[in-house]
Amino acid sequence: MGRYVARRLLQMIPVFIGTTLLIFLMVYALPGDPVRGLFGDKAASPAVLRSLRHEYGLDKPVLVQYWDYMRNIVLHLDFGTQIGSGRPVTDILGDAFPVTLRLAGLAFAIEATLGILLGVVAGLRAGKATDTAVLFLTLLLISVPVFVLGYIFQTVFAFQLDWLEPSVVDDTNISQLIMPATVLACASLAYVARLTRTSVAENLRADYMRTAIAKGLPRRRIVGVHLMRNSLIPVVTFLGTDIGALMGGAIVTEGIFNIHGVGGTIYESIVRREGTTLVGLVTILVLVYLLTSLIVDLLYAVLDPRIRYA
Repeated sequence: MGRYVARRLLQMIPVFIGTTLLIFLMVYALPGDPVRGLFGDKAASPAVLRSLRHEYGLDKPVLVQYWDYMRNIVLHLDFGTQIGSGRPVTDILGDAFPVTLRLAGLAFAIEATLGILLGVVAGLRAGKATDTAVLFLTLLLISVPVFVLGYIFQTVFAFQLDWLEPSVVDDTNISQLIMPATVLACASLAYVARLTRTSVAENLRADYMRTAIAKGLPRRRIVGVHLMRNSLIPVVTFLGTDIGALMGGAIVTEGIFNIHGVGGTIYESIVRREGTTLVGLVTILVLVYLLTSLIVDLLYAVLDPRIRYA
């Protein structure tokens, strides 16, 4: 197992370099000049523009900028400085990521718990009314766009029923994050439920399930141990890759509920063409994807004892 983890960590290095290089080139290929954008409609002298570009290293070739960026990350954990405010990007990341981590963590808990529960119930009753109801509900959640679902939740639960706050005032208050986390989790929850339902229904027809039933094992053990451990393998794969998607894909949700996290910061960075901030945020998300993929692979051996890594 240790050799496998070490090999996977070494494999992550070229993947990390390749993805960050691609993101860096895409960001700096965006039209517009971030330095000139600092002055808005006001005119600025060419000397001032040249001085600012030199200060932020924007007068260097793109590949040289990327080399300096990666060197500063590896040696000093320095993600650069935000153009305009002059704040270190690490400070911006420190403000944005805890907020999104709380939101994404709560959304992940809702997605995993309700998704697996609905999927197991539907899979055990495949072809019956319960299965049809779950399939209809999940199809509805997949079909409704996030921004529509967010406004529906605000109208019903905040303005009409007055159960929850319409927007997040204190992002450290978990109760205020329940509604945006639910909205963020709905689409992924539907996919988890449908994936779990399909996996459970297929494994119910497997030979090892018929053997377990023929041996007279208790139903709780048959479902909880034999059925679930094998059925959850594809579900764990989806959940692992969805963690990064929840953190980076919350732009719309954070905008609707006035949450100042990674999604909102990414949107502002794109609008203002803050390349340094945008690359820093996406770099962290790449690391999250790589680490979660490694954890998912290791969980396979926990769920299925037949899987061993050399």
